[in-house]
Amino acid sequence: MAYDDGNVFARIVRGEIPCNKIYENDHALSFHDIAPQAPVHALVIPKGRYVSMADFAAAASAEEQSALIRAIGETAEALGLSEPGYRVLANSGADAHQEVMHLHFHVFAGKRLGPMLAGGPMPPSSQV
Repeated sequence: MAYDDGNVFARIVRGEIPCNKIYENDHALSFHDIAPQAPVHALVIPKGRYVSMADFAAAASAEEQSALIRAIGETAEALGLSEPGYRVLANSGADAHQEVMHLHFHVFAGKRLGPMLAGGPMPPSSQV
């Protein structure tokens, strides 16, 4: 799939649309989701033109890759999520319900989040 320079995250990276920034480095940006699906819901995006994790893994430099992972950890730390726990989720493609075709990671927290997928059994001790 070709990258669309008009997608909302590309526009945020370019400063055309404001965001409630949490963390930023040379290659990644994190901000609060405007339609949160958990008490804490942040998005972490690479600044580069990547559609999916496969695209990013194949084309991003090692520096971009480490900066994105660092941004996820720094975002969790900035939001005070390291101790209580959080979930990181990336949807890729139509079957995963990816809505914006720019690689992005959701950071969810602020309550017990339950099983990963509806109907998937999970022991209570791992529901964080």
